[in-house]
Amino acid sequence: MTASPNAHDWVGYAAALLTTASFVPQAALTLRTRDTSGVSLPMYVLFTCGVALWLAYGLLLRAWPVIAANAITLALACTILVATWRNRRGPPSTHRPTP
Repeated sequence: MTASPNAHDWVGYAAALLTTASFVPQAALTLRTRDTSGVSLPMYVLFTCGVALWLAYGLLLRAWPVIAANAITLALACTILVATWRNRRGPPSTHRPTP
């Protein structure tokens, strides 16, 4: 039998909802426009690793607000990170060096 959420769980869920929801417009804009020129790749690598660690921390504690927020945020952050990385690499080159 699981215990019902208490006051600190509700605060955690509210924080999770707000911080995760704040990330959605940026992820949607990035996917829609494919413009990642303003994204710092090193910052997003560090941020994404940090979110992954917060998710691991939440899993270790079985803290559902932390797990839910960071699982969703990790998916969104990875989306932006991959798009940024791909855009920085540029399109595949069709130029072949001459022998």
